[in-house]
Amino acid sequence: MSEWAHSRTGIDIHPGAKIGKSFFIDHGTGVVIGETAVIGNSVKMYQGVTLGALSFPRDERGRIIRGQKRHPTLEDNVTVYAEATLLAISP
Repeated sequence: MSEWAHSRTGIDIHPGAKIGKSFFIDHGTGVVIGETAVIGNSVKMYQGVTLGALSFPRDERGRIIRGQKRHPTLEDNVTVYAEATLLAISP
């Protein structure tokens, strides 16, 4: 379903993302919302916005640590304009 929606809209929302009420995407081409992103209520987002992560955190042996938050959180009543890139930095 995600691939079908992406092919029609240019929007890629991971099914694990948590999205509040009244979420609005205008001209959505290029919008990417990562797995651990949290979006509050009454958030507006415009084209080309990425809520992504730079990388997975790694343990002392260099192995990827999964299951940790790595995408940004947007509070309630936020507007993110076109071509913004918000990346969560892994420790």
